[in-house]
Amino acid sequence: MTGTGFTGATSVGFGTVAAAFTAVSATQVTAVAPAAPVGTVDVRITTPGGTSAGIPYTYAAVPALGSVAPAQGPLAGGNSITLSGTDFTGTTAVRFGANAASAFTFVSPNQLTAVVPTGIPGPVAVTVTTPGGTSSQAVFYYYLAAPTLSNVVAGSGQVGGGNSVTLTGANLLQATAVRFGATAATNYTIVSATEIRATAPPGAAGTVPVTVTTPGGTSNGVTYAYLSAPVVVGLVPNQGPTAGGNTVTLTGTGLTHATAVLFHSVPAAFTVVSDTQLTATPPPGVPGTVSIRVVTPGGTSIGVPYTRVDPPGV
Repeated sequence: MTGTGFTGATSVGFGTVAAAFTAVSATQVTAVAPAAPVGTVDVRITTPGGTSAGIPYTYAAVPALGSVAPAQGPLAGGNSITLSGTDFTGTTAVRFGANAASAFTFVSPNQLTAVVPTGIPGPVAVTVTTPGGTSSQAVFYYYLAAPTLSNVVAGSGQVGGGNSVTLTGANLLQATAVRFGATAATNYTIVSATEIRATAPPGAAGTVPVTVTTPGGTSNGVTYAYLSAPVVVGLVPNQGPTAGGNTVTLTGTGLTHATAVLFHSVPAAFTVVSDTQLTATPPPGVPGTVSIRVVTPGGTSIGVPYTRVDPPGV
């Protein structure tokens, strides 16, 4: 406090409450404001010469911060948010963790707007400071840049869904949705910032983009193929020697993604010629008829018969 005639000051009162003080000079006194309820009181200095006129001193309430909206934003900051609460009059600072808001605007005792400063990924405490003190905390979440996808394994599966796929890319930690086309996967696990494992939902035959959504945005799409079970309609020749080693040609549909050709349960070497044709080398076996089936990520075909015959005897 500054004024005149402070020499020999004997007391400093905030209303009716005495305060600890130090007389610095005849024109200056410092005092520690005592506790008091919210409101305005007169401050007076008493010396042997009398008591000064009062000057007003206002006790402000500690601000309370109820919410911030939106409660998340990019690492670069620069976005504007609204803070709601009470007793914001006289705000002197808005902080996001240790960082001051780039700017803030007093709207009313119950509302402020603030420009978010730069930050690091994750939650930070937002506080408001006024002459009454510093508020309780609300949480603001800094999110990473938009996710990106580089690969999907396996890249195909049955139209009924249910198979497991692994997505790799970047900025995947805060994933809120994984979609196969327009259909959301109901089961996915965030393994790391670069990997998500998901269960493919049912879909229609064909290809769809798989995307990941985080608060930072939605990724590029990587292609996933929904496959119907293969169909085998022809087999030439439909018989061969028990020693195997001959070549047979299977015709049908959905053969492009063949992962196995089975003679009963025994896998055979095979070559995909086109979506409607593949060739296979029968393995050795006992005389008789076995079922040949083609396996793809879309399922397993219905078997067609193949007969092994003994060589002629002399």
